[in-house]
Amino acid sequence: MTKEFEFILYVKDQEKSRDFYRQLLTREPRLDVPGMTEFEIEKGVILGLMPENGIAALLNGLPHPSLGSGIPRCEIYMHFDNVISMQEKAVKLGGKIINEAQKRNWGHIVSYVADPDGHILAFASADK
Repeated sequence: MTKEFEFILYVKDQEKSRDFYRQLLTREPRLDVPGMTEFEIEKGVILGLMPENGIAALLNGLPHPSLGSGIPRCEIYMHFDNVISMQEKAVKLGGKIINEAQKRNWGHIVSYVADPDGHILAFASADK
């Protein structure tokens, strides 16, 4: 049975992305070596950061990940008590607001921010 899920983002600059997520998530990486940084979000849920050039060598003929830079390729949907605070923190760290925090028709207040590589971060809270 699977005991751990790891979601890996391909990033242009591993150190820059590591620093962004270290400060955003307010935690230290559990692994930080050339070619991979990992943050344990919760027990069994890992966010990995892998340099684009490193993974490109393993993709055997697929387009280089850098060709997708700036194109939304994934979304990480995270629940927080204070959506506005997380939105502001992400922007201060180098993120870009894509869609301001507002009530969505599925019952959450959600802000959409792009990280430095263009991956979409959704900061959500239940509408109270």
